[in-house]
Amino acid sequence: MVYSWWVLSMSEGGMITFETLQAWLNMPSETEHFEFKEAKNQFDNNKIFEYCAALANEGGGYLILGVTDRHPRKIVGTTAFSTHDKLNKLKHNIVEKLRIRVDVIELNSSEGRVLIFEIPSRHRGQAVDVDGKYYMRSGESLIPMTQDMLRRIFAEGQPDWLSHPAKNNVSDEDVISLLDTQAYFDLLKVPYPTNRDSVLAKLENDGLIVKSNHGWLILNLTAIVLAKKLDVFPLELARKAPRVIIYDGNNKLKTRSDIIGNRGYAVGFEALIEFVYSSAPKNHVIEQTIREETNMFPKQALRELIANAMVHQDFSESGISIMIEMYDDRIEISNFGIPLTKVERFIDGYKSRNEQLADIMRRLRICEEKGSGVDKVIESVEAYQLPAPDFRVSDLRTIVVMFSHKNFSDMTKKDRIRACYQHCCLLYVSNKRMSNQTLRERFGVQESASATISVVISTTKTEGLIKSDDSETNSTRYATYLPYWA
Repeated sequence: MVYSWWVLSMSEGGMITFETLQAWLNMPSETEHFEFKEAKNQFDNNKIFEYCAALANEGGGYLILGVTDRHPRKIVGTTAFSTHDKLNKLKHNIVEKLRIRVDVIELNSSEGRVLIFEIPSRHRGQAVDVDGKYYMRSGESLIPMTQDMLRRIFAEGQPDWLSHPAKNNVSDEDVISLLDTQAYFDLLKVPYPTNRDSVLAKLENDGLIVKSNHGWLILNLTAIVLAKKLDVFPLELARKAPRVIIYDGNNKLKTRSDIIGNRGYAVGFEALIEFVYSSAPKNHVIEQTIREETNMFPKQALRELIANAMVHQDFSESGISIMIEMYDDRIEISNFGIPLTKVERFIDGYKSRNEQLADIMRRLRICEEKGSGVDKVIESVEAYQLPAPDFRVSDLRTIVVMFSHKNFSDMTKKDRIRACYQHCCLLYVSNKRMSNQTLRERFGVQESASATISVVISTTKTEGLIKSDDSETNSTRYATYLPYWA
């Protein structure tokens, strides 16, 4: 992803000017590289240190004082650090405290004085701390950096888990017996070679096995994707197998079945999806509209969400598996690791934690093209007129919850807001616009419910998730809407 702020940050001659600042103020949404603060009279030194550390840890950016932080932003001016001596002392303290050099640009105009802190990115493999504490931003707040993110930073430049050997000194015969090579060629849709040497040559050429002095080296990547039996590999790898738990009821009190997979992700994928799909309760509510499928959850959505959990998990923690937990009223799919993309940007964004795994899963037609998977989830959920899926992040895991059918009248306020936002995003990435009519159709309600749908739209706007598309029309009746980030 190329961030436009790198371009906007420098005007001709390399200086930040009021024209540069105005371009930032006009951005439709705050990005991960900007932090706007009014700070009309003062701003706490410790907060300066913490925001500088957080922005450095997130790749660098700008802390701007004297500007409102909500759109439409405007200059209000600041008297914080009002003399050159105070600014120079602050810059010196930042270097001593954080061990990074931060430039401070002072702009003055009739609207007021603005201070721009230009914060560099942290060094590779290092995180910036404030008195031993590591910070990151979450919305408008500063929070302690998650262990997941710290591990990822400290591991930069080191071979990742997928590149580690799963087995060394493996014979030609054992490569064939350990890996489902027939399934690999079938998934690639190419004929299976007539001799073993050609099979091994293909795997070597694709970077899945490496020739060693005493045979072959099978990578963790290869085993996790193609293993006939994961449990013949080291326990650390075998425990990455998906686990499916089916409960009786809407809580964990009674378990009906608890099954751990034993095949590689790619070669066992279709069987896993079919098992989960067929195990779901029947959804009689939608049988009249979608007659060819009556299971509670769309198979397309299950495919995308389970594939995403496989591809985007954090392999650095041993003994943690993908979890697929099914209840009477929902299914929860989770993987270890904090997502690299904010959950509200899952629909339009893409950032892979494991690009090697993502690449091979795409080549084997398990995953869709970059960035399209969640779009397909939302699209199929809307076709079934299910509540919008809930993307959640805990301290250690990323969780997606898909719910069984609910009538619009039974949906909570949060259900309706989430559905409105996701519907708006889905239409936007399809080069369309949300309106009262499209949202009515998404919820399956009649035109007589227009006023109720308008309330949903208004509430979602108040939450800052969508905005009016002023480029189309000023008419309230024919108003269209965009995601807040568009």
